[in-house]
Amino acid sequence: MSAPPTLRTARLVLRPFSPADAAAVHRAVALRDVAAMTASIPHPYPDGAALAWIESQPAAFARGESVLFAVTAAETGLVGAVGLQIEAAHAKAELGYWIAKPQWGRGFATEAAGAAVGFGFETLHLERIHARVMTANRASARVLAKLGFAREGVLRRDLFRLGAFVDCEVWSQLREEHAGREAAGAASE
Repeated sequence: MSAPPTLRTARLVLRPFSPADAAAVHRAVALRDVAAMTASIPHPYPDGAALAWIESQPAAFARGESVLFAVTAAETGLVGAVGLQIEAAHAKAELGYWIAKPQWGRGFATEAAGAAVGFGFETLHLERIHARVMTANRASARVLAKLGFAREGVLRRDLFRLGAFVDCEVWSQLREEHAGREAAGAASE
């Protein structure tokens, strides 16, 4: 696979980012409320950072290090991003996502993350997908719980974000847990 595929859900299209997305990415992640709940988005967000980030993605995908999707909705365009940081030697990845603040509370994170998790297990053949969530970010913890992730514990003072150390919860899902959820969903339809 030379580039990430396009994934479709009930309301969303997940596709590779393009340079044309840079302005929308910058607008979304420049808000402190969005940056504060991520592990690595700087605040204030520098000019040109969105384009540089987008342009770095094809090479990271080609090296097998990550897969990143632009999360788009027909009525609003770009609503966020979802991706997997891959450790191929261990058949695992870390799930990450952000949603633009005007789109919070609409279920887009759950829908997009669910598609990325499915891609990780079904296409990339991962054994484990985990996510770190700041303990203050209850909305993100709810996303993972809805997707069937198990809370493993807390990493105390795990990240230094915006001037303070923060604790993070670790959540994970294993291949057989995902397969069991998929099978149960298919049986109930």
